Amino acid sequence: MRIGLIADTHGLVRSELFEALAGVEYLLHAGDVGGRAVLKELETIAALRAVYGNVDVPGDPYLEPAVHLEVEGRTIHVSHGHELGRPTPDKLLSRYDADVLVFGHTHRALIHREGDRLVINPGAAGPRRFDVQPSVAILDVTRSTLDARIVWLTAGR
Repeated sequence: MRIGLIADTHGLVRSELFEALAGVEYLLHAGDVGGRAVLKELETIAALRAVYGNVDVPGDPYLEPAVHLEVEGRTIHVSHGHELGRPTPDKLLSRYDADVLVFGHTHRALIHREGDRLVINPGAAGPRRFDVQPSVAILDVTRSTLDARIVWLTAGR
């Protein structure tokens, strides 16, 4: 299954997201969404689940505190990461036991492999901040493999 990973949209849905995420079967948003309008647009790409981040409103019925799901026999955990203060791969690996850990918050894209586990931050897809290039990630999950890649978006606004 091909899953699109996105975080830190902060109210902006870039037009290039649609091409970057074309063909994904599912979308997971790791928080700091920036409103229901963002979710509605992303739902036109694929089925979506989203968690709230530190700038979202806890208790929003469209956002979950965390997402736990199983795909192809693999477990995936999604949270924003702010619950760990300054999230790092080591902190996530220590706290959660899923095969794939997805987080946002830092706005810095990364893929970290620890044995057969993956920690992924798709980076920030929203307004450009902290001098980082906007990005999303693609996660391919099968019973025997976990692969991920960062997709860089136009550096624009």
